[in-house]
Amino acid sequence: MPRIALGGFQHETNTFAPRPTPYEEFEIPGGWPPMARGAALFPTIEATSTPIGGALAEAQAAGLQPVPLSWCMATPANRVTDDAFTRIRAMLLEELDAVLADGPLDGVYLDLHGAAVTDSHEDAEGALIAAVRERIGDLPLAVSIDLHANVTRAMVAGADLIDAYRHYPHTDMRATGARALRGLAARIAHGRPFARRFRQYDCLLAINWQCTLVAPGAEILAEIDRLAAAGDVTVSFAPGFPLADIAEAGPSLAVFGPDAARVEEVFSTLDSLIEARLPDYAGTLWSPEDAIAHAMAQPEDGKGPVVLADTQDNPGGGGEADTTGVLQALIDADAQGALVAIIKDPEAAAAAHAAGLGAELDLALGGGSGLPDIAPVRARFTVEALTDGFTIATGPMQKGNQLKFGPTAVLRTGGVRVIVTSRKAQVADLAVITHTGLDPAAQRLVVVKSSVHFRAAFAPIAREILSVLAPGPVTADLTALPFRHLRPGVALGPGGPLFTGPL
Repeated sequence: MPRIALGGFQHETNTFAPRPTPYEEFEIPGGWPPMARGAALFPTIEATSTPIGGALAEAQAAGLQPVPLSWCMATPANRVTDDAFTRIRAMLLEELDAVLADGPLDGVYLDLHGAAVTDSHEDAEGALIAAVRERIGDLPLAVSIDLHANVTRAMVAGADLIDAYRHYPHTDMRATGARALRGLAARIAHGRPFARRFRQYDCLLAINWQCTLVAPGAEILAEIDRLAAAGDVTVSFAPGFPLADIAEAGPSLAVFGPDAARVEEVFSTLDSLIEARLPDYAGTLWSPEDAIAHAMAQPEDGKGPVVLADTQDNPGGGGEADTTGVLQALIDADAQGALVAIIKDPEAAAAAHAAGLGAELDLALGGGSGLPDIAPVRARFTVEALTDGFTIATGPMQKGNQLKFGPTAVLRTGGVRVIVTSRKAQVADLAVITHTGLDPAAQRLVVVKSSVHFRAAFAPIAREILSVLAPGPVTADLTALPFRHLRPGVALGPGGPLFTGPL
């Protein structure tokens, strides 16, 4: 019975975000399982939507012997501190050493993100893979990664195969972990390294337009599914995470498999398609004022709310969920039947809990990250609901995950309601709203702090979805970012100017 070690580390690093990521953020992340190691790992992740949960289920179903290492993730923000990465790497390696001391291993699976940056490492995953490789020698090593990974040459050189999520929203995280585990089993059976092809594309793609529910992502996804259906190749197309200012940021394609000719055939077909469709990764962004006016002009006919994605304050990309541009525009427009999910403001949430239901409070809400052009909203709010901020996700992407927002309140000013939380998390599940007693489908307009992930849960109830451009750190216009470390010659968006070096 092959013995397989399972572990992981996940962080999507926005090097332009306002806050760093210390060790404590990995212990209890918003919307994801807590840090776990050794015997506690499998009970923590087995029922979750994580890739490692899918890998564990696949290993058990295939009659393999999975053994736990450690796993953790944190909500996207700025660089992982060196202290945090050093401790996390040491924890995983300590567990690996213990597993190796217990007996021979046949392979290792790692659940990584692929866009982690630390104070000292542009390529944290490459560094972690290298450290694991030093321990295991030539044992097979399979890695699953996020669709937003910035896949590096070091990652490809160190792993036997890399398997990326195919869907954005990421409704296939468990499936990707399971698929990577099957690839690992195939690599073990093959007995020698797979053939591989790898390319990085010299064009950054804003995350707003990477969605695989629409073109061009949907077309590329369909072709990947077709070419990989036989299971004889592992295909990873990662459009990349453009908010990480590192040399190797950007889209990439990697193909692995036992037959070199088949790998070349699949790689060439996809490479030609991706090259042709890169210019189509673009779309329309609405001003808050125009989006609100459009939403308020829709008839109240029960066809669901207009959903506004406050994309530049997306906690899934490094935002703090505390910008106020859309909220202020709603108040200024005297919008009725509007709901904002969420504003992170632990002081306001605490004040609402202290005051109690029905109380009226004069608050300066949001704006806590201190970014320029982002001020708190000053208004009188009525406390309409109070919760402990704990619920279980029910939607396609995060089903089974514990959502922990800390003390939470529903506040209303005029016709606008705001869900105020103590912790940040991307709004990717209806439970963020329903746990407060509100029905998202009954609203006229719903604002979500997200870019794309919300679509998996919200699209079925939405009349229409609009991406809104309000001030925030998850910049949609890549030409506005002060890149310093990106390799020269990379286009800042399809058809955009080429990066020639820091000014």
